[in-house]
Amino acid sequence: MTVTANGLAELKKLAGSDLGSSDWIEVTQDRIDTFADATGDHQWIHVDPERAAAGPFGAPIAHGYLTLSLFIPLFTELLDVRGVTTKVNYGLNKVRFPSPVKAGSRIRLTGRLTEVEDVPGGVQIAVDGTIEIEGGAKPAAVLQSLSRFYA
Repeated sequence: MTVTANGLAELKKLAGSDLGSSDWIEVTQDRIDTFADATGDHQWIHVDPERAAAGPFGAPIAHGYLTLSLFIPLFTELLDVRGVTTKVNYGLNKVRFPSPVKAGSRIRLTGRLTEVEDVPGGVQIAVDGTIEIEGGAKPAAVLQSLSRFYA
């Protein structure tokens, strides 16, 4: 279920709130290959299923930065801020990749809105996020993302 804030004043009131979890999405080999083409990172652990099956992970794995890039579409399922003119990804404070995402796995995002602070013309939020792997003992990624919303 998406949390909705109608304007910056409502967004500020959500500081400290759990945002819940997104739906699960599959990380397909096709998505991994497309990311490899976009970034030029064609390392065999990502794009060679036969070789990767005999490798350290037993299957091809998603690039860590592919997993990280999926934060944005997953995050849009958690929080909808209305009544703003601009939404900007401001950066990250920390990122770790505790477990690889094997091709065909499903992931989702769980988030908590930890901070909302004023910036000129808007607010900046910090979200602690965990990208979980369905059935996995460890998450694929843990991170703190910063976004800005302008009135």
